[in-house]
Amino acid sequence: MSIRDVLARNIRKYRKAAGLSQEELAHRAEIDRTYISSIERSVYSATIDVVDRLAKALGVEAADLLVRPRRRMAAKTPSSR
Repeated sequence: MSIRDVLARNIRKYRKAAGLSQEELAHRAEIDRTYISSIERSVYSATIDVVDRLAKALGVEAADLLVRPRRRMAAKTPSSR
């Protein structure tokens, strides 16, 4: 997963958890709604300044938006021991 995809996934996750539309997030971060849409679709990459503004608008640290999802560990089966 590219860092652009990680950012897109995390912005969408935090935005939805906060109950915000793309339009409301854009308003709070003072950026265009179409830019939010493009970032969430991994069309555009965001500058570090935009990442910081989005994080503040979402109430998280900028680093939280760049955390890769954890890999799921395969369950051990009796035959794999």
